[in-house]
Amino acid sequence: MTDDKDVLRDVWFGRIPTCFTLYQDELTEREAEPYYLLLPRISYLTLVTDKVKKHFQKVMRTEDISEIWFEFEGIPLKWHYPIGLLFDLHASNTSLPWSITVHFKNFPAKDLLHCQSKDVIEAHFMSSVKEADALKHKSQVINEMQKKDHKQLWMGLQNDKFEQFWAINRKLMEVPPEDGGFRYIPFRIYQAINERPFIQKLFRPVANDGRPYTLGDLIREVCPAAVPAEDEEKKYQVMIHGIEPMLETPVQWLSEHLSYPDNFLHISIIPQPTD
Repeated sequence: MTDDKDVLRDVWFGRIPTCFTLYQDELTEREAEPYYLLLPRISYLTLVTDKVKKHFQKVMRTEDISEIWFEFEGIPLKWHYPIGLLFDLHASNTSLPWSITVHFKNFPAKDLLHCQSKDVIEAHFMSSVKEADALKHKSQVINEMQKKDHKQLWMGLQNDKFEQFWAINRKLMEVPPEDGGFRYIPFRIYQAINERPFIQKLFRPVANDGRPYTLGDLIREVCPAAVPAEDEEKKYQVMIHGIEPMLETPVQWLSEHLSYPDNFLHISIIPQPTD
C-alpha cells in the first residue's frame, strides 16, 4: 500500500484539462481564441481563472464586461463548489478537455452567488473549515489556532502550496487515540438529478460496538437508492475526487485523506454510464 502522504499529495495535485470558450453572444472586437488550462480539482473556479478572464477581456470593450461566470452544457457552475466536485457532478462521463463556456453578462443571480473579490472566496472557505471542525472536534482545534494559522491555510490553497497548507491542516485531521475517530464526519452528498443542493447530516465514524463505519454504511443511511441490492444491477456511481472508492472503505480514513481543503468529503452520486 502507498504511504498515506502519497494519497494526500495525489489528491492535492489532481488536475482537469479544461478548454474555456467565450459565449457566442458576447460582443468582441476580434475573434476570441479558446483558452486551455489545467484546473486544480481542490480549488475554486473564481480563484484560478484570472488568466482566463484577462485572455477574453483583451478582445472585448470595457463597457461590455460585467461579472464573469461559467457554464457547462447550460448549467451555471457554482464557484463556491470545489472544481473537482463540479466536474464529478456534471461532466465526469464526458470526454476531455472539459469544455466550459465563459460569460460576462446576464449573471444568473438565482443560480449563483456573486463573487466580486478573493476575500469572498476566503470567507466562504474559512466558514466551511470552521463548520467541519465543529463537527469533528467541537471547534476546539480551529479555535486554538491563531489568525496567522488561518491565513496560512488560505494562502496554502490560494498559492497551491501543499506543504504550507498541510503544516496547519494536519492539526485539523488529528484524532485522539482513545476516540478512534472524529466526533462526526463532515460530508456532503450531491446528486445532479436532485432539487436539493446537497444532503448533510450527523454521522459518526465508529459504531457503539467500536466497529468502523464504511462509505457503504454512510450511503445506505443517507441515500439508500445509490447502493444496489445483491442481485441488482448497479445504477449509480459514488465518486470522490474522480474515483469510486470501495464501499468497504472506512469513512474515518476517507475523511482524513480524501476531504477537500475545506475539510469536507464532497461525494457525488451520478447515474452509471450506459455505454
